[in-house]
Amino acid sequence: MAPKTASDVQHHCRILLAEDEAPLRNLIRLSLETHGHTVFAAADGVEALQLFEKTPVDLVILDVMMPRMDGFRTCEEIRRRSDIPVIMLTALGSVDDVVHGFELGADDYITKPFAFKEVDARIQAVLRRVEWTEQAPAIQILRIGRVTLNTSLHQVMVEGETIHLTPIEYQLLSYLMTRANKPTSKEQLFRDVWGYDVMGGTNLVEVGIRRLREKIEENASKPTHILTVRGAGYKFCEQPGLE
Repeated sequence: MAPKTASDVQHHCRILLAEDEAPLRNLIRLSLETHGHTVFAAADGVEALQLFEKTPVDLVILDVMMPRMDGFRTCEEIRRRSDIPVIMLTALGSVDDVVHGFELGADDYITKPFAFKEVDARIQAVLRRVEWTEQAPAIQILRIGRVTLNTSLHQVMVEGETIHLTPIEYQLLSYLMTRANKPTSKEQLFRDVWGYDVMGGTNLVEVGIRRLREKIEENASKPTHILTVRGAGYKFCEQPGLE
């Protein structure tokens, strides 16, 4: 029997699900439980936060359009407390709405209508990304210019000061730093970091790069570390100021 690869391993986890439409909430819950997950369900963002405060979970799924507190605000509140993976459910077709969720710290999104098997597939993809960040590579401390990446502690420091990154931001930075001076296309970043095969006109990569620059560069409008390589994508410059 062939050994299982990382993509073959199924993660069973505790999930907080917030969806205001009861029939859809129940169907998603049943589907997730069929896949072996334990589900804690909420009808809106306020109830979701209350559950989050008292119930240990591994992942959160938030519908965007909910009463009392929408998914965007709920995601923002959760991000203030935790780096737990968050997946957004949205019926909003605008790319700007999806990008807004990523800006608030969401790790992935699913657009309605969707096949229920897609929900579990996205959960598995997000958890694999989290697992990837938790596996310390051979180089545990990587210093490039002002930035230090400690993979054993999952910590990023800029000139000795610890900065907060969301899981997707951490993986993007780690991906670029471990490939210092090597240009990486937007398509490759979208595939390897976000886990999508087709970009479909979205600017998620640009948003991720912009947010990283705002957090690690002295002047985000004139970056010295994360550089744009015309026609090739982006690279993390190993010797800032020499280009």
